[in-house]
Amino acid sequence: MDSAHPLRFLLILTLVTLACGLPTASTPPAPFDSAQDEPAPVDPTIPPPTEPPPGLTLEQINNVRYPVSVREDGLVVQLVDGQYQQGTDPIDPDFAYVTVTQFVAFGDLTGDGVGDAAVIFLENYGGTGQFGVLAVYANVSGEPVFLHSTLIDDRPMVNSIAIENGEIFIDAIVHGAEDGGCCPTLPTTRRYALVRNQLRLMHFTTDTPGGARRAIEITSPADGAEVSGSVRVTGTISIAPFENNLNWVISNALFYATGYLMVNAPDLGAPGTFDEVFSLEGIPSGTTIYLEIQDINQADGSLFALDVVKLLVR
Repeated sequence: MDSAHPLRFLLILTLVTLACGLPTASTPPAPFDSAQDEPAPVDPTIPPPTEPPPGLTLEQINNVRYPVSVREDGLVVQLVDGQYQQGTDPIDPDFAYVTVTQFVAFGDLTGDGVGDAAVIFLENYGGTGQFGVLAVYANVSGEPVFLHSTLIDDRPMVNSIAIENGEIFIDAIVHGAEDGGCCPTLPTTRRYALVRNQLRLMHFTTDTPGGARRAIEITSPADGAEVSGSVRVTGTISIAPFENNLNWVISNALFYATGYLMVNAPDLGAPGTFDEVFSLEGIPSGTTIYLEIQDINQADGSLFALDVVKLLVR
């Protein structure tokens, strides 16, 4: 009987050991909490916003490459600190001197929202001529890139330059028909726009010797208006022209037409108005045209006044 006690003890010990190793009932898992347990969304990779290039600076303009305008030999010069000089003897036919004037304006001219530059340079080739040239530099990734230039006058007296509403405004005294080379006396204002990266004169005025301003204003249609078949153009002129005749021009890159229209004015030299219908026959739909009204000096063919309206033919 005593020999059975160890077996009974071993059996009890085995049962206890097995009982301790069996899995016990556990607390059921907590219900799914979408707010806490849902995987966090992965943010898409968004590139940082691209900073627009900075506007052009005077330092950049003072060190640009500049294609000379007056001398038609394709010379392109590199300015350093606002100047360039080729040769030392002004009577040498190869002499050239170019400088940036104080008349520099910064603003958006190309419509991309960044600052471009309008600059008046002076060119001299050894004589008394100091040719004032308006040049435009576009802002391309923060660097100045030459687009176009146009002559203002020989030895102009520039009063101001500005960029306003995407156009270049210049106030300058230039040479009239009877002025000596040293001494311009004709007050002018002018506005230029970039059209296909070319400077286009959009508005021009001159003053009489007595100080009255010659100006044309197209009052209708509005700039950028859509027209079809024909267009009625109305406007005013501050001083009625010779024989009450104004010139008109309709043009674009491929089309050109010109003619005359009459001004209604109560007296010679009084303010007047015009009202004319222009046929657009033959101009394809979708064409942008420029209609300009001109007052031409009959004595020498120079321009007294001009206004231009941009139209879209439908």
